[in-house]
Amino acid sequence: MSGLKIHLEPGERHVVNRLARAIKVTPEDVAYAALDRLMNEAMDPEVQQSIKECSLGRRDNLPLWADSERSVHAYEGAPDDQPEERLQF
Repeated sequence: MSGLKIHLEPGERHVVNRLARAIKVTPEDVAYAALDRLMNEAMDPEVQQSIKECSLGRRDNLPLWADSERSVHAYEGAPDDQPEERLQF
């Protein structure tokens, strides 16, 4: 079996790890399930466009589901918007 590596920023990896612990699987299981769901819908032009946009956006921003340690806030004293509260795990 050949391997595929994915680079995650710490804010992304922390969320994947929390989800994996919450549902009692490995982070690799979470990544494989996400890839499986994506590939099952990949012929949809909207999904293809989303993949392209995600690729471009990833250069400067974390995804909405990631911890916001790198995000820009309206003002310096703004609290972080942590996905623990949004994603409930």
